[in-house]
Amino acid sequence: MLMAARRPACGIGQIGGLDQRGDSAHSIGMSAQEHDFRHLDRAGRATAGLARSPRLAVMLTIGAGVVLAWWILAAMAIRGAESRVAGGAPGDALLKNLPPLPLPDFLDRFFALCLAPAPLSGSLAASALVLMWFIMAVATMLPSAAPMIRTYCEIADTARIKGEPVVHPLILVMGFLATWLAASVPFAALTLIIYGFAAAGQVLDPVVGIAGAAALAIAGLYQFSGLKQACLKRCRNPFSILFANWSAKPGRVFRLGVEQGVWCLGCCWALMLVMFAVGAMNIFWMALISLFALIEKQTAGRVASQVSGAILLVWAAALLLVSA
Repeated sequence: MLMAARRPACGIGQIGGLDQRGDSAHSIGMSAQEHDFRHLDRAGRATAGLARSPRLAVMLTIGAGVVLAWWILAAMAIRGAESRVAGGAPGDALLKNLPPLPLPDFLDRFFALCLAPAPLSGSLAASALVLMWFIMAVATMLPSAAPMIRTYCEIADTARIKGEPVVHPLILVMGFLATWLAASVPFAALTLIIYGFAAAGQVLDPVVGIAGAAALAIAGLYQFSGLKQACLKRCRNPFSILFANWSAKPGRVFRLGVEQGVWCLGCCWALMLVMFAVGAMNIFWMALISLFALIEKQTAGRVASQVSGAILLVWAAALLLVSA
């Protein structure tokens, strides 16, 4: 840590000093003029612009990934609603009136594994559940990481202008997603454990009774915890963390993404437990959790966390009373 403080990685800590180098700035400006790509057609100039400044490309890639994840989840939710007969999950009535979304055959086989009656067994079914939770994490948590990714792109652009080497922002995103992929394993294991005790039903059905109330109570209590607030503080201030740990080495940037993913996981892992009570593929609650995670990371104070925690605790008590 002391060595990092003495020698900022990649020279990013010297950005302010570089502003005083007139010759350097002049040479950079001349370089930009020499490589304005005027000889290319419009498509070529656009492609070259993306290559020089990857911010737009990164945001488009992330946006496409989020849209694809929501598309898959919506298709699974529609199939899950159609497979349930009585009762069902909140929003099933609306989902049953929607047309099935077309998807490749291998995804249909994936859905069949996730929609299998409980209890599940076998490594293939477990892998399908891991993938299911990971897609849910991409859809719900990656949007809340957009400010952190945008901050990295802004610092990277500044470093590139100053002639500093820069690691592509997608390496940071890969590290962030790696954390949630690892977290999907215990979520899948918990799914197998909970539904392993169920006599009937599907994995995507809402969990009722003591198990459902326990999931809501844990999520509600965690909203009041000091660990939640500590992780939330890290998520709300990405600039200082990214700036202090800047590096031109892909491995270190990947690890930085993993660390940011850990803080995000510390903020939101308990909220993911709510999905057991409303049904794992309930896209309405997934959208609500995604929106809440984004708002919670962008607003100061504990009001949002405490209000949501109180709602979850009341909900848990009500579920216990109904199930009694």
